[in-house]
Parts: sequence; structure tokens; C-alpha cells
Amino acid sequence: MDTFEIGQLLYEVADEYILPRFGANPSAQQIEIKTNKNDVATIADREAEQAIRARLEGEYPDALIVGEEATFANPDLLFQLPEAEHGWVIDPVDGTLNFTKESPDFAVMLAETRFGKPVRSWIYQPLHRAMWAAELGAGVERDGKLVKAPKAHDRELVGATYVPFKREAELPFTCRRSWGSCGIDYPKLILGEVDFLAYRSLYPWDHLPGGLMVTELGGRQAVEDGDDYQAGTVGKRIVTAMNPATWEHANDILNEYARV
Repeated sequence: MDTFEIGQLLYEVADEYILPRFGANPSAQQIEIKTNKNDVATIADREAEQAIRARLEGEYPDALIVGEEATFANPDLLFQLPEAEHGWVIDPVDGTLNFTKESPDFAVMLAETRFGKPVRSWIYQPLHRAMWAAELGAGVERDGKLVKAPKAHDRELVGATYVPFKREAELPFTCRRSWGSCGIDYPKLILGEVDFLAYRSLYPWDHLPGGLMVTELGGRQAVEDGDDYQAGTVGKRIVTAMNPATWEHANDILNEYARV
């Protein structure tokens, strides 16, 4: 399937399985608490993942398919991804908590991988009606138009994160909480609304789609010790910025001020 066809698949899945559940009452959404009250799944997550998986299995029968919801039931899938010659990583509703609270800030995300490294990726924001797509070596598109990296600026550094800090009053940058969905956060970074993102969770479905887009535009995505991020990367924190100098600056600040 070409990049456009896979984008169309995400459109179709969102229209059939996700958007009809938006704004429904909790019983109709069939909300399931996974690890804590902020980590939830709904029938939209489960059915959307199954629909994407079924199409990919039909087209790519030899590929390893790693979905967020399937991995919750079978964590071994995460360990297989770095060794898989061909893989797909699905986040059917990224920002499910936002979805259940009727916030438009959620997305459908997909990444194609080769031995754990992304080669194509998609972020579809159904209620913002924005489709982002990237292909290794071919750049990034938003709704079919090429995207350029944000211009450099002289303002104080702005970061979006849920990472807790010590001595918050002394932070040498403007800190805001992220939008609750990597499928919203990464496009905000690409558009220049923030200068870096930082997370403690390293799951590939959260970071491979947006990470490919950032690196295609000259940015950097790595854990705190400087290892570039890919599936299977281990660290206590992942930092992403639109250029290497900003990454270094942000990472230095986080190493000094972030709580472990």
C-alpha cells in the first residue's frame, strides 16, 4: 500500500469506529482502566486497532504487527519489534482520556518499521481533520503539502512535558503541560508552538510516528544519555526537539532539574 492509501485507511477507520463513539456515555464507550485511572481504553480503541490490523495482515502477511491494545494483553510483542525485519506499530486512539472527556485532542497513529526503526509514519487527527505523513528520505506532509521545519527564534525556550521537576521556580525555560496525546504534541512541536517535548514513557506507538517526522525535518529524538530513539531503546526519559542544539540545551536542563 502506498502512503496515500494507508492514510485513507486511517480516515475510514476513524469514521467507522472512532468518531461515532465520540461524546457517547461511558457505558456505550465501554471504558476499561488498564494500569491506572489515566490509562484507559474504550471500544473505539479496540475496534479501530482490530480494523487496522486486519487490513495490514491482508496486505503484509509476514510483517509483525504491534498494537497498543494487543501489547497490553501480550507484552512480548514489544521485545519482538526491534528484531522484526518488517513491522507495524498501531496506536488506534492516542489520547484516549481526552477522547472520553470530549476533547478533540486525540489521534490515530501508525508507523512502519524495519528492525525497529521507522520508515513511514502517519498521524491523523480526526476532529482537527489533519493528516500528517512522513517517509524516510522524502520529508513530511500535512494534508498532502510538504511541511518545512519551524524557523529559529530568540524567545525563551518553551517545553511541553509531564515530567516532574524539582525547584520549579528556578526553571530556565517556560514549561507547559503537554496536550495529553503524542499525536497532538508532535505536530505542535513541528509547527513551532513549543521547542521540545519530554516524556518518561518510551512506548514505540507513542514516539515512532512523530519521531520520524521530526528527524525528517532535521530534528533530534533521543533518550537522556544521547542514544537515538528507536523501538527497544531503554532510558528514563525521551527528549525531542526540532534541531540538535535545542535538544542539547533541553536535555541539559532536564538532567539538572527533572526528578528521576
